[in-house]
Amino acid sequence: MSDFKITKAQQELIEKMGVVHERSGIQPAAARIIALLMISDRTELTFDEIQQTLGISKSSASVAINLLLSMNRIEYITRAGDRKRYFRSRIMAWREDMKSQIQRMTAMSQLLREILEQRPQNTGEFNSILAEVIDFMEFFQKEAPALFRKWDEKNK
Repeated sequence: MSDFKITKAQQELIEKMGVVHERSGIQPAAARIIALLMISDRTELTFDEIQQTLGISKSSASVAINLLLSMNRIEYITRAGDRKRYFRSRIMAWREDMKSQIQRMTAMSQLLREILEQRPQNTGEFNSILAEVIDFMEFFQKEAPALFRKWDEKNK
């Protein structure tokens, strides 16, 4: 049994951050796990520490952790001589994750352009808004490399 504990203030932050993640479509248990891994004084937590700290069932914790692993939102490490897996946030890979999201946006904008080409002409307002979304996505994709360069210059 672990002696891992969090403070009342950390519990409140986990709840706040959990709600934000829920609003983006992540299930409640997964949202709280992401929050816990960000807020905890320790950057790596075991399954049992996560499950017990959040007070969720083993089944809920397992499903949520597997979801977050498949979404590439968390990762795990192992330690020599220890059979446990230690879960941690992927915050260290934020730059690569952002670039992956931009690549997914590129694929989505290409697909939306194909959809727009197939849309009937009598749905003009819808088509116009769809074209605007595509234009913005393409604009963002073109500007993103400059934003990364600007960020790097600012943080040299």
